Amino acid sequence: MRGSLIFRFLAEVHRLDSRALAEEDPDGAGPLTGGYDPDFREPVLVDANDDGIAERLRREHPPVRVPCQVEPEVFEALRMTPNGNAPRSELALVFHFRDLERLGLVDAASGDALIRVGDRLGALYDVTGNLVQAIRTPPGLYVVEARPIGFGLHRVKPRRNLLLVTFADRPLAKV
Repeated sequence: MRGSLIFRFLAEVHRLDSRALAEEDPDGAGPLTGGYDPDFREPVLVDANDDGIAERLRREHPPVRVPCQVEPEVFEALRMTPNGNAPRSELALVFHFRDLERLGLVDAASGDALIRVGDRLGALYDVTGNLVQAIRTPPGLYVVEARPIGFGLHRVKPRRNLLLVTFADRPLAKV
């Protein structure tokens, strides 16, 4: 007995493919040798379409729909900046480890969930697959915390059962 989610939805999660990103040469013969900035340890910014605005380089695994429980925090709250409104959003999703294990989203060697910081939320669907809320990207909602919760709910064989994942926006900035 590991419990279950209440008010189930499906979250479309786009996991960051850090291996493909690290091996990519984003500017061909230019000075960059990989998709990660060596100083800041984050994806580099590249003006891929020559419009004068650099975009964050990103490579993702194919999206996966994972059953979840939605805990809304803040969605597009007003946040004024000198350049206009930069809405603030934060959404917490609760995943069950049983579903993560079934979908291959738990590392067998370490037991770590494979939903990690930097992954992106694409949309929320109801359990029949109908779109409930698409997440506009940019700015998008990205994992800022993935924390196992709910340890020891079984008397005979205590196990963890829930993963609390917090998604938040990344304010846009001029580069």
